[in-house]
Amino acid sequence: MPLLDVRTLRAQLPPGQRLLGLDPGAKIIGIALSDVTLMLASPYGSLKRGKLSVNAAEIAEIARKEGAGGLVVGLPLSLDGTTGPAAQAARDWTHALSEATSLPASLWDERLSSAAVNRFLINEADMTRKRRAEVVDRMAAAYTLQSALDASR
Repeated sequence: MPLLDVRTLRAQLPPGQRLLGLDPGAKIIGIALSDVTLMLASPYGSLKRGKLSVNAAEIAEIARKEGAGGLVVGLPLSLDGTTGPAAQAARDWTHALSEATSLPASLWDERLSSAAVNRFLINEADMTRKRRAEVVDRMAAAYTLQSALDASR
């Protein structure tokens, strides 16, 4: 299944379907969920990163349960906008995940999403380091998904 531009992904969704936002880290996959109007992204949860087949089954089940018809996956471009090894790995993982779940997927630039979320959690929410570690992945996924939703309106 080819990766789609986020506008194309959004246009192909049946009415009432949501999008799942994913922030695939080395150890944790942060998950966010849009509302049915595709206006608002909210943190949803996280999964321990493991074998693709296991993560794909977990993500497919969340998508089925929540009525999500597509995936928006964070693309960790280099600060200068180039595709480095991490971005290529994310692209390959997203393609394999899309195939394994039969869900169309789009990549979205996630540069600085974790930094922005951490800054917010420190300055505005006054969270401890331990508590930030528990929520940063799902909030980074929501930040990325919200950016994609805003840009594709």
